[in-house]
Amino acid sequence: MKAQRQAKILEIVRERIIETQEELAAALRAEGFEVTQATVSRDIKELSLIKIPGENNTSYYASPDEPVLRRGNEDRLRRLVRMSLTDINSSENLIIIKTPPGEAQGLASAIDQSHWPEIIGTVAGDDTILIITKPKEITPQVVQRFLELARG
Repeated sequence: MKAQRQAKILEIVRERIIETQEELAAALRAEGFEVTQATVSRDIKELSLIKIPGENNTSYYASPDEPVLRRGNEDRLRRLVRMSLTDINSSENLIIIKTPPGEAQGLASAIDQSHWPEIIGTVAGDDTILIITKPKEITPQVVQRFLELARG
């Protein structure tokens, strides 16, 4: 039962934002596990769950093997793409994003921190970001992903 419960805890924290032990206990109860806060606390310790900074001075539980800031960074990236992306173009494995003056470096930082595996890296100026992808065949999908983030 303990192994099943702990496997369910890992599944829950991967799929949604859980900020408190009480939220985790409620999620487990909804899945049919009868737990107390003390049991949840022990499971968190045994699973070595960590708290990751989220939006608006919040934090949430995550497995230590997950990329740090994965959800927070994706939310930040979505927000910055919506606010800053004015144009996007590509050639081979290069993507160029245009932004208003002064906004390229913040957006490039959010792209880097989002850890998309197909993006090797970024170089940012004042209003332009160069994104290098690998393999080059993935470039159209990456461009499409940015366009979807821009649409909301």
